[in-house]
Amino acid sequence: MKKYALYLSLLLVGIWSCNKKDDPTPNPQSDEVKDAIYSSMEEWYYWNQELPSKPNPSDFSTNGEFLEAIKFKPLDRFSYLTTQEDFNNAFVGRNAGHGFGFAFDANERLYLTFVFDEAPAGKDGWQRGWEVIEVNGKPISDYKTTTGGYDFKLGAAEPGITNSFSFKLPDGSITTRSNTKAEYQSNSVLYQSVIELTGKKVGYWVYNSFKATAGLNPTRSKEVEDSFDYYQNQGISELIIDLRYNGGGSVAVAEQISNYLIQFANNGKLMYTNELNYLKTSLERSTNFKKIGSLSLDRLVFITSRGTASASELVINSLNPYFEITLVGDNTFGKPVGSFPLSPYTPVLKQNDVELVPITFATANSVGFTEYFNGFEPDFLVGDTPQFNWGSENDLRLLAALQVLESGSANSRILNSYYRPVWEMIDAFKGLQQEFPVY
Repeated sequence: MKKYALYLSLLLVGIWSCNKKDDPTPNPQSDEVKDAIYSSMEEWYYWNQELPSKPNPSDFSTNGEFLEAIKFKPLDRFSYLTTQEDFNNAFVGRNAGHGFGFAFDANERLYLTFVFDEAPAGKDGWQRGWEVIEVNGKPISDYKTTTGGYDFKLGAAEPGITNSFSFKLPDGSITTRSNTKAEYQSNSVLYQSVIELTGKKVGYWVYNSFKATAGLNPTRSKEVEDSFDYYQNQGISELIIDLRYNGGGSVAVAEQISNYLIQFANNGKLMYTNELNYLKTSLERSTNFKKIGSLSLDRLVFITSRGTASASELVINSLNPYFEITLVGDNTFGKPVGSFPLSPYTPVLKQNDVELVPITFATANSVGFTEYFNGFEPDFLVGDTPQFNWGSENDLRLLAALQVLESGSANSRILNSYYRPVWEMIDAFKGLQQEFPVY
């Protein structure tokens, strides 16, 4: 969407500059802003023909309530509002918080799933596989809600908020850590390695979110470049991509990764197409593969879960017509649609620091497949084992992926251990935070 987004932005700036006035005092929750939200949805919303008649803005105390009232349900679980700064920071990995994730094992024990290196938790040495036994002096069971989910009451994603956590470490010892939220730069690559498997080299890549590196033009990720340089130098022939906690992110970075993965024989072929609403069909475009690097992969295995969403699913769907792809883990989230922010096209939103990010397009792969609102089903259902650190031979999803590459299937012991947790971390977040879920 970048090319025509930039074009339209320049065009509109030119029009507005003819009648420039002093900026009014921002009033983000005003009726004027709600009017602008509705008019923007009329113009850009993918399901704009399904919009209800405009409600009375005065009947809603917040923009969020207003947006919720006009969204197309049940398909639209995704449109959201945020601020322009928060939106821009999220897509380049500027965060505030502790910097870790949670997940339950089959026995409903809670574990750290990932820790960002430069976050407060990372600097304190926290690791995947630590069992969380208390939060702020209370057992985990105290945080269970009436709906069966969990609310750990850790406070807003703002610097200065302190929480206490008690952990049981893999060696059986107990440690209690007080941790204060702070601003930090998150890393998208959580782990990378090369595994020798019956005479061939298999890459294992744990990728957390599609975040661009600030300041690079065209939009791309330096972390992605470094990872694929590593795998090229190692001479891998097959790759396991672990997206089990990857909620999405930048489409440009998804394209970058897909261009590293595609075979030379399919360079230049169709990656995906965008479909917009009936008012914007002239802006629809197709994106073709532009091969990057020297990787020549025979097979791909993706490790997935319900936390695998958006740009993660776009990569899987775009590559599926060209590769022998196997999914190991659980159903993906189911988001075959995407968004771009609308404040650049709506002066009232821009002046009031309201970023409207509704669903504006759908994507289809080269064979036209686009309807995966129920997610992608895995070829092998395998439960998560967050009690083991990245790369552990005891991680059942990694073990199953290796077995698939070696023999074409996962053994029955692994498959019989499958479970689906009643709560996953992605359930605790909405809007922008659901795309980059982290505490």
